[in-house]
Amino acid sequence: MGPMTTERSSAGLSVSAPEGSGPWFSDRAFPQTTFVVIDFETLTPAGRPAEPIEVAAVAGRFEEGGWQESGRFESLMRPPADVPVTSLDTAQTGITSQMLSGGPSQAQIMQELDARLTHPPYRLVAHHAATEAGLIAGQRRHCPTLARTPLLCTVKLARTAFPELSSHRLDALLKYLRIPVPADRHRAMPDVEVTVQVFQHVLAAGLAQRRWSTLAHLDVAGGVHPPSPPAGADDEATQEQLFEL
Repeated sequence: MGPMTTERSSAGLSVSAPEGSGPWFSDRAFPQTTFVVIDFETLTPAGRPAEPIEVAAVAGRFEEGGWQESGRFESLMRPPADVPVTSLDTAQTGITSQMLSGGPSQAQIMQELDARLTHPPYRLVAHHAATEAGLIAGQRRHCPTLARTPLLCTVKLARTAFPELSSHRLDALLKYLRIPVPADRHRAMPDVEVTVQVFQHVLAAGLAQRRWSTLAHLDVAGGVHPPSPPAGADDEATQEQLFEL
């Protein structure tokens, strides 16, 4: 993923590997993989799939056990005109209809993010990655590379690394790992930034317990496969692109 910009500062965020993390991954695939930690904020209209209104992503690799960030991306995106922002949505995220109106479309933002995935291999990383997988699948004609990229779920990995916990929700993990809760929790970039930290702690804990030592082990423990496109989806996307020319 190439250089990316963000409007929100991450000053003071520690993204180094936890001290005393012990052994590290032994295979070549792991250090050669770029991990893209991603999060969406959405609207949830009744009777239809969730609609993304914000996306954030932080990309990086692990080098000798340390996380090295290589890029980030963050943007609001305008939902379909028939999907309103409700007061409950604003209470959850702080995002208002005024912030979205006149802004870039979902198609534009997902295309921009997809265009940055130019140096594979990749793994997407998300907390409850099945949700992100479904949102990406819903936008697959705008982000074909993202839609084909395997995911790792930090919920599933945390269940393996910290089986003693009764909950593996993000807030519960932040409390357990003593990671400060960001003031604007439930916005995409702050959630991504703390998920980066959770991901590092989970990897280190699993390594110390010998639960994984290769990327393939992570795929088994926490992998989420991208949903398969419906029959004829590629043909439909091609037709739509022709009419958009």
